[in-house]
Amino acid sequence: MLMVIEPCLNEIDIMTSNPMTFAPDFGRAMTHFEAQPTYTVSPLHHMALQGQEVLVKDETQRMGLGAFKALGGPYAIARYISDQWQANKGEKLNAARLQDGDVKAFAAEMTFVCASAGNHGLGVASGARDRGAKARIFLAHTVPKSFGARLESYGAEVVWAGDNYSQSVAAAVQDAADTGATLLADGTWQGYTELPKLVMEGYCVIAEELRTQLAKAGNWPSHVFLQAGVGGLACAMAYMIRHNWPVQPEIIVVEPDAAECLQASHRAGEPTNVTGPDSNMGRLDCKEPSMVAWHTLEKCHVSYQLLSDAEAEAGANMMTHLGVATTPSGAAGFTALHKRLAEFADVPEFLPLVIISEGQV
Repeated sequence: MLMVIEPCLNEIDIMTSNPMTFAPDFGRAMTHFEAQPTYTVSPLHHMALQGQEVLVKDETQRMGLGAFKALGGPYAIARYISDQWQANKGEKLNAARLQDGDVKAFAAEMTFVCASAGNHGLGVASGARDRGAKARIFLAHTVPKSFGARLESYGAEVVWAGDNYSQSVAAAVQDAADTGATLLADGTWQGYTELPKLVMEGYCVIAEELRTQLAKAGNWPSHVFLQAGVGGLACAMAYMIRHNWPVQPEIIVVEPDAAECLQASHRAGEPTNVTGPDSNMGRLDCKEPSMVAWHTLEKCHVSYQLLSDAEAEAGANMMTHLGVATTPSGAAGFTALHKRLAEFADVPEFLPLVIISEGQV
């Protein structure tokens, strides 16, 4: 039987003086997106996998970007511009004022810089464009050229730097230091935490949507599979589940076996970088964990699972065949479920939930 518990995450909530603490204002994020004309709640599908019902949260059409990252970078940019405007002008902006010419002229002086292994760059590029700001995105030479072209179509400047994601991150950090641009990473490290927390605050919208959808159906999952790169999505989801879902599932964080930075950190008891070959789960192929994400996940009672590239490719093909076209990264949670499905044959009231985090971009 599933256990109904009093929702709380006191350890995280009260340690607000610790820069590693994630205590999002998810109500603020919901209010922001509900005011956006492109916002709609992403669907929750009920699918069958070898006779087992699976709940599938489908992010493949999210706000025109086709990925959950549409909730991260754009939200953080809007919050940053609003905060800077209030600090300089003394006015608190609402969603409508963000679109006004004087605010966009103010934002036009700002440049947001990040590195990207995938959709975070799209989120930053589209968020900057929509608010009148500039974006400069650093890509490793292993990223497909077509992705760079897509970023440019959103008005971003693309800089090719480094042979892997970590090297492109270092280039973005150096660029921000040299030019005075605003670094908007999705990872966190010592001395750099606050803007990425806003990115993750935006991701909390997925969990809040799910809470409403599941409460309406009256059918809560027993297990939730969450794919992770640096850990932003997994952190936001795990926090929100433990914070205010009335029925508590097991949470399984899924990583490429070539980039198990969160599981390695869990084993070591501290944030730990890993090495390994490039993975076809490119959006998840991150060798350095977000410190805030790891710190939060350690308090959320999660377990970990690894996937090989071959498993990830097969899982993406399977989900695409089921009707949601996605990638090895996007289907990683589903693939992890499929890999272990036989283990759960005798679990009472087993009902898994997965997130398809991106379409075939």
